[in-house]
Amino acid sequence: MTFSDLGLTPELLRAVADKGYAAPSPIQIEAIPAVLAGRDVLAGAQTGTGKTAGFVLPILQRLAAAGTMRAPRALVLTPTRELAAQVAQSVRDYGKHLPLRVATAFGGVSINPQISALNAGCDILVATPGRLLDLAQQRVADLSKVAVFVLDEADRMLDMGFIHDIRRILKLLPPVRQNLLFSATYSDDIRALAERMLRNPLSIQVAPRNAPIELVEQRAYRVAKDHKRHLLAHLIQDGGWPQVLVFTRTKHGANRLTQQLESAGIRASAIHGNKSQAARVKALEMFKRGQVTALVATEVAARGLDIKELPYVVNYELPNVPEDYVHRIGRTGRAGALGQAISLLSPDENELLRDIERLLRRAIPIAETPSFKIAEPAPSRPPTAARPHPTQHRQGRPQRGSGGARHGNAWHQGRKQRSRAN
Repeated sequence: MTFSDLGLTPELLRAVADKGYAAPSPIQIEAIPAVLAGRDVLAGAQTGTGKTAGFVLPILQRLAAAGTMRAPRALVLTPTRELAAQVAQSVRDYGKHLPLRVATAFGGVSINPQISALNAGCDILVATPGRLLDLAQQRVADLSKVAVFVLDEADRMLDMGFIHDIRRILKLLPPVRQNLLFSATYSDDIRALAERMLRNPLSIQVAPRNAPIELVEQRAYRVAKDHKRHLLAHLIQDGGWPQVLVFTRTKHGANRLTQQLESAGIRASAIHGNKSQAARVKALEMFKRGQVTALVATEVAARGLDIKELPYVVNYELPNVPEDYVHRIGRTGRAGALGQAISLLSPDENELLRDIERLLRRAIPIAETPSFKIAEPAPSRPPTAARPHPTQHRQGRPQRGSGGARHGNAWHQGRKQRSRAN
């Protein structure tokens, strides 16, 4: 089958050809005609299977046939900034021969350019929940004309606690609209959400439930927790890995591992929620260009990163949620390319491994751990001049940990942490 067999217009077929795609993927074959026909869709597909094009292409065709308007007629809701940026770029790529406009709305960057873009008018709005609600509260985002609503990576939305925001957004949309729910996994929670949101949907499942991509070779090495960084450095250097995406559980752990890899002579960069959007984009671009060998990420990067032919993914620490393992390793083995997913397993993670294997309904092979060198710790810094005792005041100023300053700072940090979710 070709894309022309799916009923797409010449403008979209030209854009698809410009991208170098010859034949549609299974999810596109089923989703595109259904969306063109105006049906609600519940689609479960593995990452890297082309589901973004599965909804972007037919939405573009439907909107182009109706002409342009100032208020968005299609809303795509995503869980992360990276995924929002990726979807918006897909809209630009596929719609480059059409007079349609796309705008994005997500946190971590200034809200003013987003306000300007919405005031100028757009046909498709791609947003994360928190920033969209901010814009709606300011009466900048007019959602009254939305005819097509897409909930992308819906399972991740639920994992990140966005269900209440989703319900608030649904109340701002017209009651009569087309709804598309796309998800990498097809859990019972997703089915429950679909029952509330979708009307007589076409259910599409192009892969076994929660199954990782078959082209990903999985294995695990048993190693002491304190020796993981040394084994990782050995694998990268001895194997001559050109690129590896490394997942940690915490932001602090990502920063620490990045520094440790740099100390071992490996070009590394970190990407997580505490990084500004500009820093995250820069780190990702350097990784794609080959200027960085190891990109160390928290779960924020498990979705929305579009890295072509990524050969290696490493679970430096196993995720607490088994489904996140599927999303992580889905970053490799994309679009028909082979990939490897390696997990570094410390003794305290055995139960996490069992949870993942129960989800996959298969065992992850335990490979023989190779011999590797334990790097010597960095030399300690020379002693510095004595500092005033913490209880002493300097120049009459209150000490940093005192009273209201401490509580005010904790409140401010709490606000910053909450704002970084989007």
